[in-house]
Amino acid sequence: MPTLDTLLAFLGISVLITLAPGPDNLMVIGQSLARGRRAGLAFGLGCAAGCLTHIAWATLGVAALIRASAGLFAAFKLAGAAWLVWLGIQALRSGGALSPAAGSPPRPWQRDVARGFVANALNPKVGLFFLAFLPQFADPALGSVSLQMLVLGLVFIAQTVVIFGSMAFAAGHIGRLLARRPRLGPWLDRLCGVLFIGLAVRLMRSEG
Repeated sequence: MPTLDTLLAFLGISVLITLAPGPDNLMVIGQSLARGRRAGLAFGLGCAAGCLTHIAWATLGVAALIRASAGLFAAFKLAGAAWLVWLGIQALRSGGALSPAAGSPPRPWQRDVARGFVANALNPKVGLFFLAFLPQFADPALGSVSLQMLVLGLVFIAQTVVIFGSMAFAAGHIGRLLARRPRLGPWLDRLCGVLFIGLAVRLMRSEG
């Protein structure tokens, strides 16, 4: 098991990484603004859960295999970008229908969790990040490296849930204030759609 000093150092760096502007937290903020903090929180939980796949891949060495194969890496990037574009087109075509309306029943939170999970799980850059990041804090002298990486990954997920939840709450509050003006609804969805498509372009243009 990692030592307490290692866990605290890892936690501090993880918080800074999660707070830095990136695809996941930008999507959480965008979802919260357009659809409310409930949707943003659910999307953030999905993103955090998606990290489990990357932790498993890093622990099992699958991420290293993907990194070594240009074809596999390109395929994962294409799948992730296609998913983001699809989400973006949905938001752009909604015309404000995706924004929470007064008195309307909320959309099932499981759908937003699933969307966040897929968006994160299909991003190979996240997998390669864990592959490079987790082993730096694992010490073979302390036992199983795989077990240490699993523990560190769970710590990363826990702080991600807290930070994404805080972002969703704050952005959702702003979104509720904006939603009191019905004409802003379509623009919030358009902003969310452009954000998703922009992140897809950024993913495809990024280097391996």
